Amino acid sequence: MKVLLINNYHYRRGGSETVYFQTGRLLAAHGHEVLWFSFADQRNLPCAQSEFFPRRPSSVIESAISYCYNRRAARALERLLEMEKPDIAHVHLIWGGLSPAVLQVLRRHHIPVVHTVHDYRLVCPGYLFMDGTGAVCERCTEGNFMPCLKHRCAKGSLPQSLLMTFEMYLRRWFFNPRRLIGGFHFVSRFAYDRHLAHDSGFAGTRHCIIYNCLPEGSAPEVGRGDYFLFCGRLSREKGVHTLIEAFRRDSGLCLKVVGTGPLEDELRARAAGMSNIEFCGYRTGEDLSSLLRNCCCVIVPSEWYENNPLSIIEAYSAGKPVIGATIGGIPEIVSEGESGYLFPPCDAEGLLAAAQRLAALSDEDYASLSAGSRRFFEDHFSEEKVYHRLIDFYEEVIG
Repeated sequence: MKVLLINNYHYRRGGSETVYFQTGRLLAAHGHEVLWFSFADQRNLPCAQSEFFPRRPSSVIESAISYCYNRRAARALERLLEMEKPDIAHVHLIWGGLSPAVLQVLRRHHIPVVHTVHDYRLVCPGYLFMDGTGAVCERCTEGNFMPCLKHRCAKGSLPQSLLMTFEMYLRRWFFNPRRLIGGFHFVSRFAYDRHLAHDSGFAGTRHCIIYNCLPEGSAPEVGRGDYFLFCGRLSREKGVHTLIEAFRRDSGLCLKVVGTGPLEDELRARAAGMSNIEFCGYRTGEDLSSLLRNCCCVIVPSEWYENNPLSIIEAYSAGKPVIGATIGGIPEIVSEGESGYLFPPCDAEGLLAAAQRLAALSDEDYASLSAGSRRFFEDHFSEEKVYHRLIDFYEEVIG
């Protein structure tokens, strides 16, 4: 099968790009021909189709227009499709970049389309279900997107919120994704339920629910470790304020924070003088793997509707239990007492109690929790199982 993968970015920028590249690698490993389409960028990973990648808009006006409908991307994709005839296109993030213009091109060429739903942009203009104050927000529903403008849901910016609101109305009226996409791949049950709650039209769509995956590998040599680990962007929706506050209350528990972001200076100041809290900066490759292997637990304290966090999958792959907030798709994949513990979002005391509970486990009980984490990974996140589910969905959409 010849599969065209499409995404706004062709370099490792975040979780969505990780899934985009993993999907391509997984398909290629099983003998499929993989094509790529994205924007031109000096940070891009090499690929045979890079000559077809359009450049990004260079002016404010062009950017605003292309945000809604990118004609340059459409023309570039036309050229690629004239040379290549993919059996199916698998679209990842395109909103505000390549735009729905690429969906119309694919439709004209009669190419079936699968879309992996990484966030909530199909039903929420701000894509995070958060308003301008950082609070969880579900005001936009059934095609009414004006609350985004009223509450400045685009990071508190009125111009950006106006653009996002306009784009949502334009998309819904003239190129509704539900009519242009043959199958929606949701990476959590929670994500599908939220889309259905905000747009009843999703009840009639072809869809599947398949979790993200990682290479299975062999069961790791698991050590208990003497510190808790957070890996992610240091931003408000990730709940890092709550995390720091929890560990400020018990200096006997050690925390390593991996990542950078807009709140880094503020968080470092908040943790100043606390010898049990260490900021490790941005880590990747073996440095990150080593930190993961040697921790006792990974903490995911998110305060927004996380979909299917890769940090949890990576933890389980290493046989590490997870302490996660009861929000979004997290409770779907953290089984209380079997693969980790849960606590209410924004609750520093609840987070601390869960961490203290894990720290107090006997070695035998910790080993049982660790084994449960690895078992959950093998049952739900292994590449081989995800591959067969994905191929079955491709064939359903093509058929």
